Amino acid sequence: MSHHEKSDEHLSHEELKFKEHTERAAHFIKIDLFRSAREEYKAALQYKSADSYCLKQIDTMNAQIAHDRQIVLVVVPFVLAIITAVIIFA
Repeated sequence: MSHHEKSDEHLSHEELKFKEHTERAAHFIKIDLFRSAREEYKAALQYKSADSYCLKQIDTMNAQIAHDRQIVLVVVPFVLAIITAVIIFA
């Protein structure tokens, strides 16, 4: 049995599920999957409905998703313009 499993022995089912979701969210954040992370934090709230950390992280994920959307809205038209110019002038 690993140290991790021993430390979880005293946790209730709800606490284990909460921990599972928040750990999974942290892994998603490491690979920039902010929507998936946000969904894991939302799932964690089913076990601790007013958890301030999860609520803050959901706000942070929403901000990151909005930021990424803005980048796409700026970059995509620029790339399309370059492709169009290459096609026209090639």
